[in-house]
Amino acid sequence: MAIALKNYDVIVSPVITEKSTEASENNQVVFRVARTATKPEIKEAVEALFSVKVTAVNTLVRKGKVKRFKGIKGRQSDVKHAVVTLADGQHIDVTTGL
Repeated sequence: MAIALKNYDVIVSPVITEKSTEASENNQVVFRVARTATKPEIKEAVEALFSVKVTAVNTLVRKGKVKRFKGIKGRQSDVKHAVVTLADGQHIDVTTGL
């Protein structure tokens, strides 16, 4: 039995990188989302939080990397990203926050 996630639990944070900034020119916004979040949950959360119309949601999981810090090996966590495509004329300003 899966635990139902609330809107603020589904959307963790916006991803602000060079690649995601280029995607914003095509009405796409990239978010870090909960690992257990599904595409319909992500769509519902974005539409509820930002009052926009979502046309598509694509997800990907970036596997955690092994990194060294001062000679000590550590492992980064796996991260799930969602690329949300908005309807024409819709816009989300991720720099203002929620």
